Amino acid sequence: MQLNERIFKLKGVIQHYAWGGHLFIPQLLNSDEPTDKPSAEYWMGAHPSAPSKLLVGQDWVSLNQLITEDPATTITTSVMGRFGELPYLFKVLDVKDMLSIQVHPTKESAEIGFAEENKAGIPINAPHRNYKDQNHKPEVMVALSEFWLLHGFKSKEALEEVLIDTQELKILLPLFRQAGIKGLYQFVMEMEQEDVNNMLAPLVKRAIRLKKEGSIDKTNPGWWAAKLYEENGITENIDRGIFSIYFFNIVYVDKGGAVFQKAGVPHAYLEGQNIELMANSDNVLRGGLTPKHVDVPELMKHTLFESVVPNVMKGNPGAGGEVVYPCPVPDFGLSKIELKTGENYFGKSFSLEIMIVTEGAVIVNQHLVLKKGEAAAVLADTPYELNGTGNSTIFKAFVPSI
Repeated sequence: MQLNERIFKLKGVIQHYAWGGHLFIPQLLNSDEPTDKPSAEYWMGAHPSAPSKLLVGQDWVSLNQLITEDPATTITTSVMGRFGELPYLFKVLDVKDMLSIQVHPTKESAEIGFAEENKAGIPINAPHRNYKDQNHKPEVMVALSEFWLLHGFKSKEALEEVLIDTQELKILLPLFRQAGIKGLYQFVMEMEQEDVNNMLAPLVKRAIRLKKEGSIDKTNPGWWAAKLYEENGITENIDRGIFSIYFFNIVYVDKGGAVFQKAGVPHAYLEGQNIELMANSDNVLRGGLTPKHVDVPELMKHTLFESVVPNVMKGNPGAGGEVVYPCPVPDFGLSKIELKTGENYFGKSFSLEIMIVTEGAVIVNQHLVLKKGEAAAVLADTPYELNGTGNSTIFKAFVPSI
């Protein structure tokens, strides 16, 4: 297909996962999406399961098709040669209920795991399959609201304090002192379900009572343990992911703050709305807070059993109202551009860039209007100008120059 233009409106795909909210994404997109089912994620990119479409003339055309037909024009031959695809997936998330405890593999581990599961004949869409592709899945998020997440193991001092202060978990203290973080986590992840129930049922009951009394808040792991069960009651089998809520750092991120998740760091989103950018992968090793497949041996193989000090980034100021969030991977970069009425931002794409307006509106190259919730794709090697028509915020996903 001959592309006479260089900048196109982009239409993504809404994903209706059960943990999502009902209003934020439809209102952001000004869509008529029914609000009786959750809208959890809005995908922008070229993932084969849900590729975006570009408005080419009067027709909406799959971004995958355009990249396949003309990689040099869309993403550059160098990006195609290195990654074989557009290497990132750009999202908006609305987290109403907690996501699963998860770890992402390294690139090398993903290639090995993908090949082994192929050799074993496990269908790519099988619910017990761990590796859906050969890629790693580093990711960065920027909060669009007050946002809460779990990120990495607490310091050894903080973890010991939690075990001492939580009466139901105190029995684990000698094990932790002897075997450390890995020994502790492996023990609870391999524990018989009956023992999980015996340990966690009284913990959850007490947490629900304390939350109802208002004596704990979101900085307390009990608040989240209570949230998991307070609405529908305690189930027969307690989710062992609750251990992770007590063992991991609970991180609060204010609007505009960002957190990067590297391979091996266990994490989970708890509540709020964010922009998320990741390598173009769907490889997730789960550790609980989910009815989906949990493979404990595989999870243990790829988890970093070390204390993490969460780094909430504010971003580095750039030119023209741009703030760049450091992402130590070659697959993607993320920035935020804030413009007031009449202010301009001048950019030039290296590979394909995707931008979405989350507040206000902008005019691109004096002719394309992007209102709140609208997105555009800029083809490789294209200069462009953004003009603010009010107080506007734009998030931009890009591939760093190779």
